Amino acid sequence: MKKILTGLISLFIFSSLCAKEIPLVSNIYARTYMSLNGKWNYVIDPLENGYYDYRLKPFKENGFFENKKAASPSDLVEYNLDTSPIMNIPGDWNMRDPNLFVYEGTVWFKKDFLYTKKSGNRDILYFGAVNYDAKVYVNGKLVGAHIGGYTPFNFDVTDVVKDGKNFVVVKVDNKRAKDNVPTVNMDWWNYGGITRDVMIAQVPDTYIEDYSIQLKKDEQGLISGWVKLNTASAGQNISIQVPELKLRLQLTTDTEGKVTFETKVKPVFWSPENPKLYDVIISKNDEKINDQIGFRIIETKGKEILLNGKKVFLRGISIHEEAPYERGRAWSKEDAVTLLTWAKEMGCNYVRLAHYPHNEIMVREAEKLGLMVWSEIPVYWTISWDNPDTYRNAQNQLYDMIYRDKNRCAVVIWSIANETPHSDARDRFLRDLSQYARQQDNTRLISMAMEVTKAPDNLNKLDDNMNEYVDVISFNQYIGWYRASNEAARLMKWEIPYNKPVIISEFGGSALQGLHGDKTERWTEEYQEELYIRNLEMLDKIDGLSGLSPWILVDFRSPRRQLPDVQDFFNRKGLVSSWGIKKKAFFVMQNYYNKKKTEYK
Repeated sequence: MKKILTGLISLFIFSSLCAKEIPLVSNIYARTYMSLNGKWNYVIDPLENGYYDYRLKPFKENGFFENKKAASPSDLVEYNLDTSPIMNIPGDWNMRDPNLFVYEGTVWFKKDFLYTKKSGNRDILYFGAVNYDAKVYVNGKLVGAHIGGYTPFNFDVTDVVKDGKNFVVVKVDNKRAKDNVPTVNMDWWNYGGITRDVMIAQVPDTYIEDYSIQLKKDEQGLISGWVKLNTASAGQNISIQVPELKLRLQLTTDTEGKVTFETKVKPVFWSPENPKLYDVIISKNDEKINDQIGFRIIETKGKEILLNGKKVFLRGISIHEEAPYERGRAWSKEDAVTLLTWAKEMGCNYVRLAHYPHNEIMVREAEKLGLMVWSEIPVYWTISWDNPDTYRNAQNQLYDMIYRDKNRCAVVIWSIANETPHSDARDRFLRDLSQYARQQDNTRLISMAMEVTKAPDNLNKLDDNMNEYVDVISFNQYIGWYRASNEAARLMKWEIPYNKPVIISEFGGSALQGLHGDKTERWTEEYQEELYIRNLEMLDKIDGLSGLSPWILVDFRSPRRQLPDVQDFFNRKGLVSSWGIKKKAFFVMQNYYNKKKTEYK
């Protein structure tokens, strides 16, 4: 009982000291905002001296978050954020500071800024992503915390930000832990830092917090949706306009501060061949939000995927959020356009954004380019299936992913996991995630990357209890790399005993770009090329095959890949090198997809 009371008292003290994370302000880029990107001071703190005292208790004062200055020569202050090194934000510390290449732990970041407050407005401090555990302070006061390295979050800082000089300090901790999502074991670089845009948005005291506008499920001629204010303010006039469709709705909020609507329209459907987006304007008397929204229908029928009622083959590629050329975490529009343009050159109409929610910019650029999107949360490999906190973490990330991108018609698949070992606990965990995803959004397909089981006589059988909870059967397989040989692919048989479409979510093998040799020699471009040729012949025979997303577009950093002079901490399964040079297998996929385009006209 004493422990419970102590915990409740601590929670009360914490709640009273800091602002709470508020629901995400949708479409932040359409608001009036000031960017905080640029030069930030940083302090490496492996022992967390700036957060804990020598008894390992969190500082109430005197922590690095205070940004304290020595008032006189006799003052003892053992840090100085103003004279600490500079790092460009957004960015990961692993690539920005050679000393931090493999560092996992705490780094403090500080940004000074001049700010002009506006009477009657609220000030929202927004982060696109911070990996992994972020504690945020404004002018020395804790405004909130966020767990999860790939989803956006924001705080209402109206009461702590001042007119004039301000500073924000962020404690970033990217240490891996067994009960985290993702867990300790992962096959990509654990880039630490403030890895996406930072800004302060100014919104009215009562503002449009969120909205959803899309075709109603199973009703091609109906657009339905809702708009929600940040407060339960009734009687507010809301206007929704889609000028090109001559649509103009005048609505009034209910007692919850919300409006809902359905209206008949006949939009041109968004598709990879015609990525049509409509200008949408949502406004009230003191606020106007512009967005671009497309309308499409994604569904399955038996073993087929239908886009706008027509059978479609998902010509895809998997992508990590790895910056082309520069190295490190991709974050900018230029990064997104480069990566997606390579996918388009390959002939893709679809990208699997693995293994976590990618930048909002990436999803929006894919939509403009006509690329369907598989979006995923990092429930990866061996998660703590029986830990309720781990499940809540995963569900929160799923919620954040769907919340942010629900108006992006390019997103056609929500993925809830990748290569997870079978168990009753795992099945309950993923079943609950699947059902939760459907509650949040019933208009898209649900999937996950499963694994196949090797059986006698070269039979590969998929047997996964999660088949009941997904719309598309997706699995990873590595014939020719982790199993068997390229030549053995000719002998392989596949048993997928479900009446659902099949996507091969991963296949492939590694090649060091520029290394050449016989097609039987590992690590050469010729070996990878042969692997792709034989795998495509094999996979084409699978009944219900509806898409592919080979692993992977570009070589990416991974601490698991250590072979000197070949891997050098890179996973070399990319079809494009980290310097943007296309390997021979790229053109195998390009030729294959060009044929698929003809088949599915």
